[in-house]
Amino acid sequence: MKKNNIHIGEYNMDYFDRTNSDLQKAYEVEKKKYTSFIKAKLNLNMARGKPCKEQLDLSDGMLDILNSKNVVSDYRNYGGLEGIKEARELFAKVAGVSEQEIIIGNNSSLNMMFDYLMRAMQFGVNGKPAWCTMKTVKFLCPSPGYDRHFAICETLGIEMITIPMKEDGPDMDLVETLASSDESIKGIWCVPRFSNPDGVVYSDEVVDRLANMKTASDFVIMWDNAYCVHALYSDAPELKNILTACKEAGNSNRPIMFGSTSKITYPGSGIAFMSASVTNINSALDKMKIQSIGPDKLTQLAHVKFLKDIDGIKAIMQLHAEILRPKFEMVISALTNNFSDTDLVKWNNPTGGYFISLYVKNGCAKKVCELCKKAGMILTPAGATYPLNLDDYDSNIRIAPTFPPLDELEKACDILVCCIKLAIIESITK
Repeated sequence: MKKNNIHIGEYNMDYFDRTNSDLQKAYEVEKKKYTSFIKAKLNLNMARGKPCKEQLDLSDGMLDILNSKNVVSDYRNYGGLEGIKEARELFAKVAGVSEQEIIIGNNSSLNMMFDYLMRAMQFGVNGKPAWCTMKTVKFLCPSPGYDRHFAICETLGIEMITIPMKEDGPDMDLVETLASSDESIKGIWCVPRFSNPDGVVYSDEVVDRLANMKTASDFVIMWDNAYCVHALYSDAPELKNILTACKEAGNSNRPIMFGSTSKITYPGSGIAFMSASVTNINSALDKMKIQSIGPDKLTQLAHVKFLKDIDGIKAIMQLHAEILRPKFEMVISALTNNFSDTDLVKWNNPTGGYFISLYVKNGCAKKVCELCKKAGMILTPAGATYPLNLDDYDSNIRIAPTFPPLDELEKACDILVCCIKLAIIESITK
């Protein structure tokens, strides 16, 4: 795609930095494109970070891996609430913890997060009063962030405090000030490697500050390391181990860490894990034994036999990256070719994860999403990346390029670019 900037002599003009007359002409050009998209009756979707068929196919060998002859250990019966030993050993290496510091569950880490907070609300944390006995419970929410984290808080009646995200993680000056001064603030949500949606990797300094900061209450770090092995490039930044940092700071019970194989094998038939201090693990198991007799141990066994070891996980993730990298680069290229010379459209360039975070001119995000929907392309609703869907600037849009095939993604990029131009020109000229 060629850049749509206007050249006047040696001056390269911002696409949107023109007279109203020239902008109206540009608007008419884009409007014709937009009308053609509507007539095509397209059905495109970049709303959620779903693996595509080619990614799912990578794990099809797992479907044939268990049979009546190779299930040596009897994992068909009740028991094993903490997960099978083989899975605990493997995913402890992924999480950077010991086997005693991890619980292997069923397919949803979100389920484990919800359950953890439900237990905290009902029973408290490490002998402290149940959160439900307090007049107000609050959580710090780095934003833009993961909409399902915010939905859990909203469902449980937990008040959310928006924390701005910076290039190296949440605004720690604000986090430290709030956490140390308000005992009703009980924790913080974190997606620390390739954050959803900005793609930020928390710096060592941010990890250390989270581990060492003073808090006014039984404060927990909900460390949703969903993309811990999901690098797109070999030189993607690594993440410092939060549990190790907290142990060194004397706050070993502070982090509760989560992960899953949802974007390693099958989202609907994978395994999830929660890791924490031995104290926290034992406390969780004590309540979980009332809730469950045990997880799906055969699925856990199939994953261990299929993935084998940490090198096996690295190998399959390289294959995932080869599928996803061209998709991310296609979206970045479309945005760069059309908006590299304007400050009204910005985006992140992630080195891993599942999203691209797009920022359009203030007041235009909802309009862009509305236009895209009418043209046959669904995006995550504007504002969804903020608590209670309240983006004060109406600017952020989460782009999920993983699911569509490349030919559909190219068309989706064309629609997105067109709708951004229409929305911004309308806001400038109205």
